[in-house]
Amino acid sequence: MMNSKHCVIVGSGLGGLACGVMLARNGWRVTVLEQQRQVGGCLQCFVRGGAKFETGMHYIGSARQGQVLDRLLRYLGVLDDIELSPLDTNGYDRFSFDGARYQLATGREALVDQLCRYFPSEHSNIERYCDLVEQVAGASQLHSLSLEATNTALSTRAQTTSIDTVLARITGNERLRDVLAGNIPLYAGQREATSFATHAFIMHFYNQSSYRVVGGSDNIAQSLVHTIARLGGETLTCQKVEKITCDDHHATGVVTANGRYYPADVVIADLHPARVTAMVDSPLFRPIYRHRIATLPATIGCFSLYLDFNDNEVPYMNYNFFGYAQDSPWDCEKYTASDWPRGYLYMHMCNEAHQQYARSGIVLSYMRYSDVAPWQGTRVGHRGPDYEALKHDHALRLLKLVEKDFPGLGKHVRNFYTSTPLTYADYTGTERGSMYGVAHDIRLGSACRVHHRTKVPNLLLTGQNINSHGILGVLVGAIVTCSELLTPSLILNQINKANP
Repeated sequence: MMNSKHCVIVGSGLGGLACGVMLARNGWRVTVLEQQRQVGGCLQCFVRGGAKFETGMHYIGSARQGQVLDRLLRYLGVLDDIELSPLDTNGYDRFSFDGARYQLATGREALVDQLCRYFPSEHSNIERYCDLVEQVAGASQLHSLSLEATNTALSTRAQTTSIDTVLARITGNERLRDVLAGNIPLYAGQREATSFATHAFIMHFYNQSSYRVVGGSDNIAQSLVHTIARLGGETLTCQKVEKITCDDHHATGVVTANGRYYPADVVIADLHPARVTAMVDSPLFRPIYRHRIATLPATIGCFSLYLDFNDNEVPYMNYNFFGYAQDSPWDCEKYTASDWPRGYLYMHMCNEAHQQYARSGIVLSYMRYSDVAPWQGTRVGHRGPDYEALKHDHALRLLKLVEKDFPGLGKHVRNFYTSTPLTYADYTGTERGSMYGVAHDIRLGSACRVHHRTKVPNLLLTGQNINSHGILGVLVGAIVTCSELLTPSLILNQINKANP
């Protein structure tokens, strides 16, 4: 069912590739252009010294048969190409608050029972919390892949009230609130700024079921590329788009750094909106719009420590570990030069099903872009000795904090590698190396929201800056973007048909 319409997609992150599959399976001619040698954006992996490492998509949720991500991946043709390894259902996420340990069990009933063992007097409040998370998650049509009416009032309240405000209404137990918010590094949550809806979507998503992608999440990207090709489209790497051409009324195509012109009926950009406006020389983008996009707040970046372990020494850890140097998870990004890091997230790479020993792991900790701004404009591998010294010092300090929870870990490390927000920006195209793109601050209202439609009628946006980040947020955003061309009912009906 081919038609004559051609869509050029700029950027091969998850959002761009998912849009490519949705459009190609509905007859569009699709060309995806990627500036890097490797596709995938935050789905990229890399190999150093024979060890493989994830860069962005470290684990996924709601992928058990019939759950929301399982249905989406089946529709996109991914499930036949990947293998999933489940995380520990007794504690897929584990937390240490200055040495005190807690963990989250999979499923509502198990989670309630487990939390009540830690907080026996809080049973009714824990039930209230779980009720609210389920109600908020279910109130989103797209997150539940349903065309049925939703609880709009509840959804609005959840999107305009902060996590800490809602948790304070549910319970006066400060430690319980900290445990419930213990996974805020997954979305760079901030007091008074991050909506409870963001928290509820992510908590519900991972509590339904949690998995790692065996062999790395780059397998998802490769699967999507293959599906686009099978449906008649193409994905071209080393094709940096420098300009989106426009006439007086709409976009006409794109021009790459090597001078090649790709005409298009529709252009979809899987990029930060500021990079898109810089590519468009058109009066349709008015100065006030350009200024708003240029001043969008960004989520914080991170310092990454990649650990290459000695063979058969570190037991594989099929859970995620959040360590906090103090009693609260909320203040990790308020570090000073002397007390960095205040917290971390530690995970292992899953290389094979039923893995016994870890071959590699990653430790993430917040890092502000200002810490590495002096090297802005430099290239990877050419930033100089001062930058390398900073990274080495940060690696040792971070490993020292991890060893408070995992004594002696360092002696099992054969080699380690590091990255900063500069590295992340270079390889994934995120603005200022932010972990999750645009920061959705409820105090700013719609000023920090980016619509998938632009002032150029046939130029659309997708990716983590539109709707939400994470695999579910980006895929839902891709549905929203493609709904401009296909309608939401068509896409949701196709998803349902792909999942009998």
